[in-house]
Amino acid sequence: MKTLASRSLQVFAALSVSLACSASALAQTVVKLTTTAGDIRVELDAEKAPKTVANFIAYVKAGHYNGLIFHRVIENFMIQTGGYTPKLDQRPTKPPIPLESGNGLSNVRGSIAMARSNDPNSATSQFFINTVDNPGLDAENFPDGRGYAVFGRVIEGMEVVDQIRAVPVAPSQKNEAFQHLPLKNILITKAIVESKK
Repeated sequence: MKTLASRSLQVFAALSVSLACSASALAQTVVKLTTTAGDIRVELDAEKAPKTVANFIAYVKAGHYNGLIFHRVIENFMIQTGGYTPKLDQRPTKPPIPLESGNGLSNVRGSIAMARSNDPNSATSQFFINTVDNPGLDAENFPDGRGYAVFGRVIEGMEVVDQIRAVPVAPSQKNEAFQHLPLKNILITKAIVESKK
């Protein structure tokens, strides 16, 4: 009886370790963003933001981000990309995803989060990297109580983020919707999913 109980405990322990390792592996998927300013690597947290991470990876694998610009750069706030070509044409997207804010991840410096409209469940492909701590964007602090969903963090290339945040910007002469457009285009030339670390 003790042997059976002991064996059951061993199997349970092994299964628990296996599941923990699987969750850990999922939580550590890395995406490399090659930009005209340098490389940025972001570690995605699929454990805390599974739908957001799956959505982001699908766009990466489809080549959606290749050739898109950082179209909104606010030095002491964030840098945003994922939607527009150098001609300010919006690239087609898949349907929006449900908001996964309030997941324990905060909009701190170096975190990556989904951009959205006033509708909390409107995020598609656009994302931003916080250049400073922005706790006001977290669900518990944001006026609508929903905030912005963080789904990972920069693990390499914050110096590139800082280089991008410091570029001169101005309102677009072609489209007044772009109020913080870099004077010189900064592109994501390629985004790839790297092997899990």
